[in-house]
This record gives sequence, C-alpha cells and structure tokens, in this order.
Amino acid sequence: MANQMTIRTLMAASSILAFATSFAHAAEPDLHRTPVISVVGSEMSSRPVSLGVGKAVVIDLPRDAKDVLVADPTIANAVVRSARRAYMIGVKVGQTSIFFFDAEGRQIAGFDLAVKRDLNGIREAIRQAIPDSDIHVEALGAEGIVLRGVAANPADAQTAFEVASRLLGGGTAGMVSAGNKVVNAIVVKGRDQINLRVTVAEVQRDVIKQLGINLNGTVGVGSAVLRFNNDNPFPVHGSPLVPENFAAGTFTSGSGNRVNAILRAMERAGVIRTLAEPNLTAISGESANFLAGGEFPILAGYSCDAATGGVASCQPQIQFKKFGISLGFTPVVLGEGRVSLKVTTEVSELSNEGALQFGTGENARQIPSLKVRRADTTVEIPSGGALALAGLIHEQTKQQINGFPGLMQLPILGSLFKSRDYVNRQTELMILVTPYVVRAVAPKDLSRPDDGYADTSDPSSFFMGRLNKIYGIPGKVDPNRMYYGKYGFILD
Repeated sequence: MANQMTIRTLMAASSILAFATSFAHAAEPDLHRTPVISVVGSEMSSRPVSLGVGKAVVIDLPRDAKDVLVADPTIANAVVRSARRAYMIGVKVGQTSIFFFDAEGRQIAGFDLAVKRDLNGIREAIRQAIPDSDIHVEALGAEGIVLRGVAANPADAQTAFEVASRLLGGGTAGMVSAGNKVVNAIVVKGRDQINLRVTVAEVQRDVIKQLGINLNGTVGVGSAVLRFNNDNPFPVHGSPLVPENFAAGTFTSGSGNRVNAILRAMERAGVIRTLAEPNLTAISGESANFLAGGEFPILAGYSCDAATGGVASCQPQIQFKKFGISLGFTPVVLGEGRVSLKVTTEVSELSNEGALQFGTGENARQIPSLKVRRADTTVEIPSGGALALAGLIHEQTKQQINGFPGLMQLPILGSLFKSRDYVNRQTELMILVTPYVVRAVAPKDLSRPDDGYADTSDPSSFFMGRLNKIYGIPGKVDPNRMYYGKYGFILD
C-alpha cells in the first residue's frame, strides 16, 4: 500500500514537472518566427467610382464608421454626416482612394475614386443636337473625352464631334485645339455609298494670222555698199506657220544692186473638243480620285556620289508630273437623300508656252509647261441632282506688228516693211456633277462593253469588210449568218 502511494506520488510529480516545463517553453518568445501582417484595405478590395469635379456621391454604410482615410484630400474629400452615411465630393481632376473603418479597425468599404470633368453638359448638348442617336461621352485622362456609340449616318457623327470640340474648347477660338482632345469612336450604322457621275466638256478655238514680207538685198553706189535683211520674227506665235509662201520677186540692176522679197502669209483656224465622263463610287465620308491623262518627266536635281579618282559621278533625279483630266471628291450623306459634296476637278495639258529651256547644242533640253483649268467647291445637293460648274470661259488675244522704223509707217508701201502676227484663243469649260446614293447590285444586272462580241469569219471579213459580229441582239433571227442580202442568180 505504501509502495503504491509512492509510485502515484512520483507519477504526479513527473506530470507536474512536464507541464511546468512546457509552460515555460511556451512563455518564452520565438525569435525565429516571422510576424503575420494582414492587409485591412487596398485597391484590390476597392470599388471603382467615377465622379465629376464639384459633384458628390452619397454612401450608406452597412455598420457604424469610426475612421475615414482619404489618400489625397486635394482631389476628393469625404464628409461623414452620421455613423452610417457619408458624402464623397470631387475637388479636381485626378485619382485617389477613400476607406471607411469601424471601431475595431476593420474595413467597412473602400472606393477607388476617379475625379473627371463634368460631361453632363456635353451629353445634353449632343442629345439636343441629335435626338435619335445613341452616343455616349466618356472622359479620357485629365482633359480629353471619348465619343462612343452608334450614329445613323456620318453627318450625325460629325455633328457630335463638332459639338464636343466646341464645348470642350470653351468657344470658337478653342475649337481647333479642343478637336485634338476629342476621340471620335462613333460607329456609323449602314454607311452609304455615293456614285459620282461627272461630265467634263471643253471646246477650244484657235485663230492664228500671219502676214509679212522678208526683204533682203544689196544696194551700192561706187565703193559704198549697203546690205540689208528684214526677216519677220512672228514673236506672238513663236515661229512662222510656214517657212515661206512664195517669192514676190527679185530685182537686179546692172550695177550689182539686188533686192529679194519673200512673202509670208498664212491663216490657221482650229477647234479642239475634250470630253470625259468619269464615274467614281466611294463610301460616305471617304475620298476618291480619278485621272485620265499621263505623266511627263521633269528634272529634280542631281545625286552625286563620292569622288572616284578625283571625279564625282552625278546622276539626274527624275520626277513625274501628272496631267490630263483629274477628279477628286469627298461625299458625306446628310440623311434624307441629301449629300454634302466636296469636288476638286482639273483639266491640264502640255504646252510649249512658258516651257523651261536649259542646256545648249546637242544637250539642249526643254521641260514643257502645263495649261491648267481647275475648280474646287463644296456644295449640298440631293441624290440625283446635277451641279453645273460653268462660266469657266477664257479668251486670249495677242497681236504684234514688227517692221523697219520709219518705213513701216508709209501708206500702202509701208506694208512691204512690216509684219503682223495675230493669235486669238477662246476656251469654254463646263463640268457637270451628279451624285447618286447607290446600293450593291447583282452581277447579272451588270453589262460590259464586250458583251456579245465575237470575231467574224474569214469570208465575212474578206468579202463584206466585217470586223466583228454580235451575238444575242434582240430582233436578230440568225445572228450567226455571215451575209445579209440577195445572192445567187438574178432572174427578171
């Protein structure tokens, strides 16, 4: 009995000692363990809120707030009116964070605040200007905005852009700079296509008259000899129309006096007619260009390499200048079949008048000049309506008389000592422009210039002089027939 009590006492003492040892180890601090840091509030748990400058947002909290943290009070501010209601107010453009905590330091709510420009005025102005549009205005950075949504036509999209640019710039003076801050991301619904039919018609009439007498000879008395030569330069036209017409006569005296007279007389009249009918199709708001003509080379300088053996090698640089009949237009459908049209047309041709001459001898070169008639205008016209650019009339008259001083003033006989060069040019240009709002068509509804074309047979070409035959012409009974007419024996 005594031994059992002793064993139990020892076991109890061992248990007490072990408990005391473990308690002592638990009470000692663990210097090797990393302390735990918990993030109570951050942007990850914040709710994004967009707010205008000078505007406020009212917040109802789920429980009582004890502490409020505003990251940058110069951008936004928070006012607590009660334990569960707070006001967030935008001060200036920028971004900041606001957190609300309870009495135990736990986060109640967090907001990632983006303070932007007040865009309600721009939204209302666009809504009034385009009532049926679905256009949204969003802030972009500190000063820019983005226009999004769908517009019925390009004119509505352009109107929204101009309204936003004007209000953002604060007036007409700031509209140009404000236009760079407006991003137009509006999608145009059902963009129309415009077919532009243009007729360019020009008639030019030239009349050139030249009349003159070339006199040359030798007159002398004794040892005194006078030689004279009076050739007509015809400087108005640049050269005589013909080398010479005929010699009026040669007068020779026994003393060796000789006078030659050559008559130069010519009149030329010409008419030039130019007609072009280009057709172009472009999407509303896009530009299209057309050129019927060519290009001629001009010298644009020299490109020289480094000297090789003391001599530098230079190569001429050539550029090409366009000429002919060109057309450029930019259509914008305004709705209800009306089209705003910017048209630029030009008719140009090569000319020797004003040409640039350089070089001498075999190396002489000439760069021709261009005669240009150009028209540039912007109009509003209905689909199918015609616009006539007329009144482009040009008339030029040049006349010059050259002769021997004094003698050319003599009545009747003065015609032998003078020449007359006369040029008259009359040009009239008319441009007819007709826009059409078009839709795509099926290929079967289109025709080509070579539809139905086929080469003729050798007998038909040789005996009848036919070069081609046409298939599928309405009203033709036998389109493959080579000869149409009577043939065989003729019986009375």
